This record gives sequence, structure tokens and C-alpha cells, in this order.
Amino acid sequence: MANKDLFEALRMFEKEKDIPMDYMLMQIEKAITIACKNFYDGNEDVIFNADPEKNTFDVKLKKTVVDEVFDPSYEVSLEEAAQINKRKKYEIGDEIEVPLDPKKLGRIAISAARNVIRQGIRAGEKGQSLLEFQSKLGEIVTATVERVDPKTGIATIKIGKSEAMLPKSEQVGCDTVREGDHVKVYIADVKDNEKGPHAIISRSHPGFVRRLFEQEVPEVFDGIVEIKSVSREAGSRTKMAVISANPDIDAIGACIGQKGARVNRIVEELGGEKIDIIEYSEDPEKYISAALSPATVTKVEITDEEKKCCKATVPDGQLSLAIGNKGQNARLAAKLTGWKIDIRPQSGFYGEEEEEEEKTVPETELPEAVEIVGEDEEA
Repeated sequence: MANKDLFEALRMFEKEKDIPMDYMLMQIEKAITIACKNFYDGNEDVIFNADPEKNTFDVKLKKTVVDEVFDPSYEVSLEEAAQINKRKKYEIGDEIEVPLDPKKLGRIAISAARNVIRQGIRAGEKGQSLLEFQSKLGEIVTATVERVDPKTGIATIKIGKSEAMLPKSEQVGCDTVREGDHVKVYIADVKDNEKGPHAIISRSHPGFVRRLFEQEVPEVFDGIVEIKSVSREAGSRTKMAVISANPDIDAIGACIGQKGARVNRIVEELGGEKIDIIEYSEDPEKYISAALSPATVTKVEITDEEKKCCKATVPDGQLSLAIGNKGQNARLAAKLTGWKIDIRPQSGFYGEEEEEEEKTVPETELPEAVEIVGEDEEA
């Protein structure tokens, strides 16, 4: 059975939707089988052969050769068999492949077949979207803004041939996205549920900053400089700990670039977000001291190594600097290092009874995000 139009449609569908022709032919075979089952009282013994190169396909239904036909859905007479295939001599009990014209399967059967094909198309599109998102998981992609909800600020963006939602909460505070804009987004996760696959995309995720540095800093991309940890309050400030595998290369300097060129490009992408880059150390005291910059730390005392609790002492005049605006500096340092940090001024606290209420910054509680940024998040 020649059907050039069918195969041309399938080729166009493959090109536009990225759904392979073989997959669609499987759905057509499935649909015809169901149609035959409905039309021939349960007989689904279908043989389907397709040749895309010749633009042909054949559909046949197996039946049994009998002397007298009682069930035409499953049986053919000896005379009918001889007419169907004149080259072969049939005997009672033989099986014969009866050619079918799918157009003659009946309105109800054809309708059921169409539904199966539609479901197959939706499943194919879902599978392709899932594969597309999964292939980009943990990466930055450039997407096109399709539309923006004026009330919620949620942006619908196009990634390849799939759509995703960029909630306002995942945008950088100063972001102003408009229809037609090209924006960089980070594929943080991929979910698949009854509504289909969807990507969790973000510009506020710490991994977004990590990948931006990989794109801008060759030493990071090549693995010479390693980003050990990132903590971030999107739109405001980021702290990042780095270390160099080559003692001749300055990890911080490589990330900053000549006259700040590299880090400035990233700051520009983030809408002016401040970025503190510190050197990672296996020594927790050095690491915590560096994490509290720009404040100078005079002493770090480990109070509970198992629970990762410590006390950091700073000069009296730098207490507010160490804590930061609304506790931001201390909070980011805790996320970065994975340590609970109790910050104290240099005078007036040591030597007092432990039971006395401490007039200092409350211990910075370790937020849930520490599991991501405090243990060398791998995107």
C-alpha cells in the first residue's frame, strides 16, 4: 500500500517535533491493532510492515482457513484463501495473512486509532522534552522570553523546543525581563509528573554563579582553579571559596581577572550583585576567618567539631562589619563554610560565666541550603 503523503507527514513531524519516525510508526501499528481488535471482535493478530524508503506499508490480519466459516473475524473459507493468495495451496487449519485496508475498519475503530496516535504523539513530545531538559541539567542555557505575566512577573521561556517557567522568586532582584529578551538561566532540576516534564530553572541558584565563572575563567573551566563552595543571596551578595591546584596560579586573582575584567562581567550579568571571593582552606579556622571578610578575625575557637560550632572573635570596631547588614555577612559565611558561627567582639566577653546571657550575635543557624553550598555542590 503506497502512502507517500503519510511518510512525508511523518518526516516533517520528525523534523519539527524531534520525534523519530520509527516511534510514530510504532504508534500507528498500535493504533491499527486496537482498531482491528474492536472491529474484528477481539482479533488483534496483526502484521504491520512499513518501508519508509519506498513510502509503503502493509497491514494484514491472521485468520484460519476453514471448511465452513462461522466466525468471519477469525476465519476464512478455503475458496477465499485461494483468491487471497493464488500462489499457495491452502489446507483446512492453515493460517493465512489477509490484507486489510485500514480505511475500512469502521468509524469507531478509526476514532479509537486516532486517539492512540494522539496519545503517542503527546508521549513522544513529553519524552523529547524530558531528554532535552535532562541533557542540560546543571548547566546554563540561553533562553528566549516568550511572555511575561504582568501580575506575577512569571516569565515563560523557550529552551530549545521546550517551554519552562521562570518564577519571580528565581529571578535576580533587579531583573527586568521582557518578551523577546534572551536570558541566561540555570537548569537546577528536572521533574516529571502527570502534567509532563518540566525544568526547574533559576537565576538565583548558587550553581548559576558557579557556571558563570566556568564560562568566564579558563582556569576554572580547565579545573586548575576549583570552586569549593558558593553561598548566595541573589541580587545582593555572593561569597565563593576557591583553591588552586597549581601553586603558581593565584586562584582569587584568576577569578577576578586583570583589572577585575572577569568578575565584572559576571557582576554585570547578575545586575550589580556583590561577589566576595576567598581562598578555601582545609584548616577550619583559616577558612572561617576568610569567610567573614571583609571583617578582620582575630581568633576562631572550635567549640564543637562534631556539630561544626565555633566562636569567632573580631575587633570591637568590626563587629557590625562581621555581622553585616541584617546579619547577611555572618549568614553567608555560615552557608559557605558549613559551620555555625558565634561572632563576639574582642572585649568584654571572655572570662564571664557561660550561663550569662551573651551580648553577641545569635548563633547563625545553619540553613537547609548548607547541604548544597557547604558540601561542594556539584551541578
